[in-house]
Amino acid sequence: MYIEKYWCNYIGGTDDSLTLVDYLYEKGKTELLLSEIFNDIGLSKLNWNFRTSPGLEYTDAEGTCCDFYYAIDLITDLAALILESKKSGGFNIKDLFDGESRELFVKIITTPEENQAINRALEDFIANPLEYDLHEMVDDDHMQEMAQDCENLRKDLFE
Repeated sequence: MYIEKYWCNYIGGTDDSLTLVDYLYEKGKTELLLSEIFNDIGLSKLNWNFRTSPGLEYTDAEGTCCDFYYAIDLITDLAALILESKKSGGFNIKDLFDGESRELFVKIITTPEENQAINRALEDFIANPLEYDLHEMVDDDHMQEMAQDCENLRKDLFE
């Protein structure tokens, strides 16, 4: 996987990452629009401000509500998966985590406007990591390290 250098540390290594992969598998689609993901999870309600994370969730096929805790975790994970989609044409869910046996090849599709907005969202996090609600769970040094990983990811995705 192209994103191997980013995935499973600060990006792709959280409970939100696991829930996102469950969501993607549950959708069962090989191509997903970023706007559909945003609408399904509730990210669209945040108007591209991901410093706080109110009410992010999806309901699975069994009617269980699955919560996401931090919007910025979702944004960084989605940015990595968008990068993989652009570089490799998509990703197989089974390749995202050790022990993952479910198979589904997914490509996340973005518009130019969404790409610009993701770029701006990552730039905001990189410049202000300690102002995000994730900081309540992560110390300053780790937030700064995550911001550096995001800067590298952002450059790889948009430059």
